[in-house]
Amino acid sequence: MDKIILITGASSGFGKAIAEKFATDGWNCIVTGRRADRLNALVAELQTKYQVKALPLVFDVQDRKAVFAAIENLPAEWKTIDVLVNNAGLALGRDSFENANLDDWDTMIDTNVKGMMYVTKAVLPYMTARKKGHIINMGSVAGKLVYKEGNGYCASKHAVDALSKAMRIDLLPHRIKVTAIHPGAAETEFSMVRFKGDATKAKQVYDGFIPLYASDVADIAFYCASLPENVCINDLTVTSVSQADGIYIHK
Repeated sequence: MDKIILITGASSGFGKAIAEKFATDGWNCIVTGRRADRLNALVAELQTKYQVKALPLVFDVQDRKAVFAAIENLPAEWKTIDVLVNNAGLALGRDSFENANLDDWDTMIDTNVKGMMYVTKAVLPYMTARKKGHIINMGSVAGKLVYKEGNGYCASKHAVDALSKAMRIDLLPHRIKVTAIHPGAAETEFSMVRFKGDATKAKQVYDGFIPLYASDVADIAFYCASLPENVCINDLTVTSVSQADGIYIHK
C-alpha cells in the first residue's frame, strides 16, 4: 500500500483539512473520531474526490481500551503507518481558576493529554518495527504562554509541548520524527466547543481580524511531513499576522 497517515479528531477542523491535504498527494488515510456520520462522509469524499483508500475508526481517544482495540485490530495492510497526527483535542470553558468546572478540566486532560498518549503508544509498535515514522502533535499557543482564564486548557497544551519533547528524545534510536505544531487563533469549531454552543461568544473571538484557517494548518503539517528523511522540524508556533502570541491580538 502507498503512504498511510492516521489522523485523530478527523471529523472536522484541522483533522479534516489535514486528511484532505494529504489525500491530494495520494496518501491513504485512517481517520478517527467520535462522530461516525461525519467520518463516513469524509471517507466517501476522500475515496471519490482523491481516489485514495480511507478507513474510518470510530472511538473516543479518552477511552484507553477502545483506542488500543481499534489500532491493534487494524487490517495488516493498514499497519504500516507513516505519519500519525495527534489532532484530537478541545478547550472547554473560559473561567478563572476558582470558578472553573472540574468536569471541564477532566475532559481536557483526558482528551488533550492522555488521549494523545494512548494513541501514540498504540501506534508506536508499527513505527519502531520499521525504524521509521513521523508523529505530529497539535499543540497550541496556549502551550507556550499561559493567559488569563486559560488554566486547564493551557496546562493540557503545555503537557503536549513537554510530551513532544520527551517523545523526540526517547524515540531517537528508532529514527522516528516528532513535530509539534502550535497554532494560534484559528476559525474552526474550537470556540463553539469552548463556549458550549454560545455562537455569540464564539464569533467574538474572531471579530476584527483575519485568523488562521484549518487549511493553513493542514498545509504546514503536509510540509513538515514532506521533508527528506534526514530532516525534522521539531517545533513550530504559528499565528495569523494579527496575533503575536496567546495574549496579544490586534483588532
